[in-house]
Amino acid sequence: MTNAAPDRPDGASTRGVFARIRSKWKWAVAAGVVLVGATAWLAFGYFGIHTLFIDDEANEAAPVFTSGAGASGLPSDDISEATTAEMNEVAAAVDMPAEVNVDETEPAMAADAPEIVTLAEGTFVDRSHPSEGRAVVLNDGTEQRFLRFEEFATDNGPDLNVYLTRADADADAGAFGRAGDFVDLGDLTGNIGPQNYEIPADVDLAEFDTVVIWCVRFGVAFGAADLMPTTPAS
Repeated sequence: MTNAAPDRPDGASTRGVFARIRSKWKWAVAAGVVLVGATAWLAFGYFGIHTLFIDDEANEAAPVFTSGAGASGLPSDDISEATTAEMNEVAAAVDMPAEVNVDETEPAMAADAPEIVTLAEGTFVDRSHPSEGRAVVLNDGTEQRFLRFEEFATDNGPDLNVYLTRADADADAGAFGRAGDFVDLGDLTGNIGPQNYEIPADVDLAEFDTVVIWCVRFGVAFGAADLMPTTPAS
């Protein structure tokens, strides 16, 4: 007795199976692309994860007040060795004496010359991220004041701003972002390095006496510093 050969799918059935497989595969690939894109947007576009690995370094000089007090910004008087040698040759050619005694009288300083003093200062402490450095409030005797960060460093992150708040540095995070309880001095210039922020003249530092590095997007404090009044040296 001869055994019957097993049924085999014809060519049309086989092509139909492969067509369905290809269709499902295309849908799976498309869904994967969408998922990867959505994940990337959440990670980099919304959460800003990449900023945690990239430092924005600031390097601002001391602030210059409207009165003129502050860093002069004048260029250095350094000259090259070649220029010095050339000057010496010219001096020798015209028989210029090496030393000339001149009676110089040092001009008296103006009594009202502006002087920068420190009104308050504090040290940054960690909140949700490691933070270090000093926050100082500088003044030149007028109403103008600057908040300056020195030896400052914290982690980078999305939408970081500099706040002056009523709440102390160790307060609950929710106290920093309450409407009316903070003054926004603007975007953080950099998560590392010295930087300056002008304080509005109508801000009472006896009331808003804490500096907070605040993540606006997620309502998180990266670091904070309580400002303590200082007594200028007499």
